[in-house]
Amino acid sequence: MVIWVDGDACPKVIKAILFKAAERVAVEVVVVANQWLALPTSPHIRMLCVEQGPDVADDAIADQCKAGDLVVTADIPLAARVVDKGAHALDPRGTMYDKNNIGQILGMRDFMDSLRGSGIETGGPSMFGQKERLKFANELDRFIARNKS
Repeated sequence: MVIWVDGDACPKVIKAILFKAAERVAVEVVVVANQWLALPTSPHIRMLCVEQGPDVADDAIADQCKAGDLVVTADIPLAARVVDKGAHALDPRGTMYDKNNIGQILGMRDFMDSLRGSGIETGGPSMFGQKERLKFANELDRFIARNKS
């Protein structure tokens, strides 16, 4: 199992949780971004720097992840792509995407996107705080416990 991180938009506090988990349970964490990011020195953590451009990091993650891997992303279309491959996706706010919920979540995302495209103000996500960090850490721990071989 590999944990892939959509690094360009992932909050620093979530990356810190992932890096601690990588060391604690010796799981590989790959941060994918279009610029070099400062990462801890570890045999379990590596950087994959991709070219600039829309969806280049998403494409790299979707192409390289395998069934059973975990992808940490807030990008719902990317989550849908990896779930279709048999991987799992976890939002930095702690929502686990799977075959049972990704269709509905993607449909709602597309609907809200069309409303915004029509000029309707839909608001943004709520503030990111301790509750979201804790929910993410708990979901990550559950996933690792179930899937680490």
